[in-house]
Amino acid sequence: MICCSRCGKTVSSDEIGLTKKLINRGATSFFCYACLGAQFRISTEALQKMVIVLREAGCTLF
Repeated sequence: MICCSRCGKTVSSDEIGLTKKLINRGATSFFCYACLGAQFRISTEALQKMVIVLREAGCTLF
């Protein structure tokens, strides 16, 4: 089980992929949607929509 580096919440595979996409493809510590949103000043809903768009575009991280 992988947990958020900031708050300790369990992260999903989409959150892992989004962390790698937004921060660093080689990341070994990951963030949940809420903590990523706080870091980039964007809503959780917008991040979830971003995952959908990236998945549909063929991004291999998702």
